[in-house]
Amino acid sequence: MTRAGLRFRLDSVIRLAGVAVLSLALAGCGGGTGGLFGGPAADRTESLEAFTPEQIFERAEFELERGRTDDAAYYFSEVERLYPYSTWARRALIMQAFSYHQGRDYPNSRATAQRYIDFYPASDDAAYAQYLLALSYYDQIDEVGRDQGLTFQALQALRAVIERYPDSEYADSAILKFDLAFDHLAGKEMEIGRYYLRRSHFTSAINRFRVVVEDFQTTSHTPEALHRLVEAYLSLGLTDEAQTAGAILGYNYQSSEWYEDSFRLLTGRGLEPRVRGDSWLASIYRQMVKGEWL
Repeated sequence: MTRAGLRFRLDSVIRLAGVAVLSLALAGCGGGTGGLFGGPAADRTESLEAFTPEQIFERAEFELERGRTDDAAYYFSEVERLYPYSTWARRALIMQAFSYHQGRDYPNSRATAQRYIDFYPASDDAAYAQYLLALSYYDQIDEVGRDQGLTFQALQALRAVIERYPDSEYADSAILKFDLAFDHLAGKEMEIGRYYLRRSHFTSAINRFRVVVEDFQTTSHTPEALHRLVEAYLSLGLTDEAQTAGAILGYNYQSSEWYEDSFRLLTGRGLEPRVRGDSWLASIYRQMVKGEWL
């Protein structure tokens, strides 16, 4: 559990140490049902109105501690339903979002986190709610080949954490995840570009690699994108552009394997990495030399 999740727990060491005693007491209150801590899972038909918000909250944490995230979310929601104007309701709402996320129920986690932000925008834990909302997208980012819609949504939500809560404990993590998601999008462009390159669709490949160089230049994929541009432009006989791509690669990534490969390709044809012509790459090179590219 994260530090924010622990924030809402009521001195868990002491409380969990007394679970056995509390279980017996609540079992007596609950009759044949075993009380709040008596059964193996949540009984959605039992009446909780006789219990205090603290008792229901503790039952939710009891379920969460045992990995029964759906039951935990249920009891947290009951705190909110039965005691909507209490401090416990606010705590239960954020913990409900956390429980859903732990159970990988991302749509419900996202919806609950958004509800917390809407209801308690000035709360100390609004930043964590926004972070949970972002994670509900980010944690679904899978292989590069998958649809990238979730990646765009993750970037937007992570940006909200960074911009709205720059001093929160989640800002650094959001920045890191933002960079990783951004890199992920660049990886998608590279995958498609390589696909076109292998099939000799050089113009389509160039368009993809250009996106990486122009829009994702701070990612780890830029050196390869420049090398692939050298390959594609040489295949089309566009030597000025190939040489310029090689020059940019050499200026920024001279020690990389991609520059070594590009250098061999160019010199093998009697060419050298240097700026030639007035293509989009030449413009980027000039901007880079002036310190405006990166």
